[in-house]
Amino acid sequence: MNLLILGGTGAMGEAIIPILADDSSNNIYVTSRSERESELKNVTYIQGNARNEVFISELLEQKWDVIIDFMIYTTEEFRNRVDKLLANTGHYLFFSSARVFAKIDGLTNEESERLLDVCKDEEYLATDEYALKKARQENLLMNNEKRNWTIIRPYITYNNYRLQLGNLEKENWLYRALNGKNIIFSKDMLEKYTTMTYAHDVVSAVVKLINEPLAQGEVFNIAHQKAYKWKEILDMYIDILKEYNIYPKITYIDRMSDLCPGAKYQIWYDRLFDRCFDNRKISKYIEVEEFCDLETGLRKCLDAFIKKPIWREINVPFHLRMDELEEK
Repeated sequence: MNLLILGGTGAMGEAIIPILADDSSNNIYVTSRSERESELKNVTYIQGNARNEVFISELLEQKWDVIIDFMIYTTEEFRNRVDKLLANTGHYLFFSSARVFAKIDGLTNEESERLLDVCKDEEYLATDEYALKKARQENLLMNNEKRNWTIIRPYITYNNYRLQLGNLEKENWLYRALNGKNIIFSKDMLEKYTTMTYAHDVVSAVVKLINEPLAQGEVFNIAHQKAYKWKEILDMYIDILKEYNIYPKITYIDRMSDLCPGAKYQIWYDRLFDRCFDNRKISKYIEVEEFCDLETGLRKCLDAFIKKPIWREINVPFHLRMDELEEK
């Protein structure tokens, strides 16, 4: 198969490429904004920005057996290319997000209410915030006459280089822990339930859906079946770090949105919701009981990261604000 992966250099893309490359009959092409060389014979990186209309149009002059799309578009960008994407592939897999869902009592399944459909916050609805744009782009697929698409809704995924705590990326909490500073976390998030899934498990499930006729025109939530309170996850991180003689202290604030006003919608309309999932639909294609246990997965990823740390950009002003909170 000839597969095109758009935006395949993030956590999910880097997890799925080796699995696809194990099949020598697959020829895999991956877009990347920076120049890259592949160590895998059947993987080729194509330098360019997949959000650029000229670049994507040139790529779509060839018809692909499969397109896997990890890109984050504005709704207008996606509206302008959805027909072209569907017309030039046999199977288009669109990565949405389980953040599209509204607050649910109990387990969230594929038919649960979405924020876009039930939220009454007009100020929020006037934005193209991540959860809303993904839902609007889902609608563009669902309302299309072509049905050769599959919508994938993962929730929080982690790997060696992406380890989240609430809405904080590792650059905002783990960096502090490894540099002798306090981790800043909020009381309002501690008791909320969340779900974290090892990236390899998510993409292993996605691979099972490729060119599966019954998966086309369908939506799949892919998340671990077990949920934890953020307090429990924080404790896991601390306990694992202690094994490396790292003993971080915690400074608690009342509300995370006070520290991160730019992420207020992610916090209000996601991280402060309980996120527990019914994954029976995807279980028809993969053994979800074999998904990696969270503590085992976090230990594995933290071990790999500590041995070979790679940071994204460190937001110095943000850390200075956290330093002020630590000193109070």
